[in-house]
Amino acid sequence: MSLDLSIIIPAYNEEDRIGNSLSEILKYLSNSDSRTELIVVDDGSSDKTAAVAEEICAGSPDIPSRVIRYEANRGKGFAVKTGILAAAANIALFSDADLSTPIEEAEKLIAPIRNGEYDVTFGSRALDRSLIGTHQPWRREQGGKVFNLVVRLMTGMPFWDTQCGFKAFDLTKFRPLLDVMKIDRFGFDVEFLYVSKLRGLRLKEIAVRWNNDERSKVSVIRDSVRMFDEVRQIRGNAKAGIYGKTDAD
Repeated sequence: MSLDLSIIIPAYNEEDRIGNSLSEILKYLSNSDSRTELIVVDDGSSDKTAAVAEEICAGSPDIPSRVIRYEANRGKGFAVKTGILAAAANIALFSDADLSTPIEEAEKLIAPIRNGEYDVTFGSRALDRSLIGTHQPWRREQGGKVFNLVVRLMTGMPFWDTQCGFKAFDLTKFRPLLDVMKIDRFGFDVEFLYVSKLRGLRLKEIAVRWNNDERSKVSVIRDSVRMFDEVRQIRGNAKAGIYGKTDAD
């Protein structure tokens, strides 16, 4: 059976949240006409993330699903790439394991790709902040705004929210680009979008509903330093020609 969509969930030490999130996704898919597979990528968790995911998926045998696990923690970007490489459909959507963006928002991103309008679509909290239900703490929200401003200035990309964990791809066009991508941790979202734009893919930022989960593992200070460093790496890679030539070259 050919598939319409692959949903990829990267997860690291998510045993407390992954069960509810997967149950919501599987319920959504059971009421959908699309032929969709669910791929959970356990990024070297030290808890029971994989076991919980396998148990929940086994409860919906009519929906193709699998859990991919490797021992060492490689980073969220590596987990998403692993899921994309394993996907059987031509369109993939990745979502954070906490479902901060409800899975019901998926069609907003998938439809423009299915209709041939765009190649990469990604959720945004910045385009319509009235769609944010539960906000992040003030300090973290302001830090996110500063980070995205820096990304705009350093990469030249016109987008206002590169970090929302809800993105979709035309895999026929996007998957070959993974060969040149180098970032496996926090800055992978920026690299995904930067390389896609550089190589001539059509990108669309789309406002989505979003709710902060207070159990977020992101540290404002520690992870901001890492992300800024990885954005500098992306700029350096581009200048060194690692990402290849643009369609205009």
